[in-house]
Amino acid sequence: MKKPLLVILTLLILVSNSFGQKNQMKAFIDYKSYYSPEQGPYIDLQFQYAAYTIKFTAVDSALQAKIAVSTIVTSQPSGDTVYTNAFALESPRMRDSIVEDFFDNIRIPLQPGNYIAHVSLMDLNGKDKTLDGQLEITIPDHFTKVSTSDILVAEVASPSNNMESPFQKSGYEIIPRISNFYNQYMTNIPYYVELYNTNLIQDSSFGLRQQIVSTQTNQVMPGFSRFTKIKPSPVVPILRNIDISKLPSGSYHLTLEIIDRNSKTIGQTTDYFFERINDIELAETVDEIILDPAFQASITDDSLKYYLASLIPIARPAEVKSIIKTLKANSPDLCRKHIQQFWVQTSGANATSQWLIYKKNVILVQQNYGNNFQDGFETDRGRVFLQYGQPNTIIVRETSPSEYPYEIWHYYKIKTFSNKRFVFYNPDLVNNAYRLLHSDMVGEQQNYKWQEMLVKRNNSSNSVDNTEGNSQYGGNSNYYYKQD
Repeated sequence: MKKPLLVILTLLILVSNSFGQKNQMKAFIDYKSYYSPEQGPYIDLQFQYAAYTIKFTAVDSALQAKIAVSTIVTSQPSGDTVYTNAFALESPRMRDSIVEDFFDNIRIPLQPGNYIAHVSLMDLNGKDKTLDGQLEITIPDHFTKVSTSDILVAEVASPSNNMESPFQKSGYEIIPRISNFYNQYMTNIPYYVELYNTNLIQDSSFGLRQQIVSTQTNQVMPGFSRFTKIKPSPVVPILRNIDISKLPSGSYHLTLEIIDRNSKTIGQTTDYFFERINDIELAETVDEIILDPAFQASITDDSLKYYLASLIPIARPAEVKSIIKTLKANSPDLCRKHIQQFWVQTSGANATSQWLIYKKNVILVQQNYGNNFQDGFETDRGRVFLQYGQPNTIIVRETSPSEYPYEIWHYYKIKTFSNKRFVFYNPDLVNNAYRLLHSDMVGEQQNYKWQEMLVKRNNSSNSVDNTEGNSQYGGNSNYYYKQD
């Protein structure tokens, strides 16, 4: 599987320490692998140049940039040079004072194997130094079997028979979209892919299955799947468009599979990783929801607002705003639809089962962490439990002559993070109202004087920076915190 684009776009990290400085040229680079029955495997090495970082000069009453581009591809691990190219790239002439990013594509034949593309760039109209970057390339060896190309997402795609264009693909001119980030105003993903050697399938037709899969839950997102019946051919070009206007915020894989009449996958699955931010409020579509009796049977009328509010610990900011709006509407029907919509968008076909698991945890944190003025999910411990799951270990110290009561939670793994800890304490000494004091988890409250806060109970000066005379500073909390 090819690396996600967020990892591939390394040119502006690798080129130099000064690459991101003001007036320094910025460029993005990616590649897509393809196969030609006549010529064999090849890649399209794609470039996007950030216009605002490049100097444009006047040419025939227009503005134009000029970039020196040098590319050397070496085979790995031998380091042998297999391709070299150097030329001066001229941008399209722009007759507006507001210049736009421009693109380029270099087509390079490469046999299956591992390579590194070494790229050097220079703004010939400016005074920048040469920028040097590199990109790891892997050419698969499956192109002689039933297989697919990489997925090429288009910035712009239009019919074209201009064979001189470096962006020409099967009768279309496709300007690549190198960024894989989609904000709420980007409502479509147009993509191009090629299917190879389907004529080897012993049948009169085959199927292409398209799905969008959440990276958080590994669940197929409902409403974004598509199946197409296709006649076999040595090369089948596909150009499609996916409407993502109702796809919620998250990270996803667009997956394509060639399947037979029994829905069995033939060859490898190709995918495209992307991130989506969609702050359109759930309330805008919630009226369209048809209530599922099996889902709704788990929620009694008198608990509707409670369970809707219990989603706040795991909701994104825009969703929190929408939840509060629904709570204020005081409509039982709207609350039911909102809860169901939340889990359908979060967990797809597993909405009911995931909701029942979450509901069980809401009840658990209510029993363990609720107090006289907060429901369990409103407390810091309840929120962390619901957001990250049950910790692997919990150290509880309810009594100490020198420290407030505290707990240290240790998670072996949170998503891609390892060995994360949360310190809660109870400065009020009543009501089970523990507060988050410190955590080393990204995005959480960090207070590296948390040990001083714990012993403030025994610090008569009321200054957390003054621990003079406190022979039990920190107690055993630091020892417990560092335990694995």
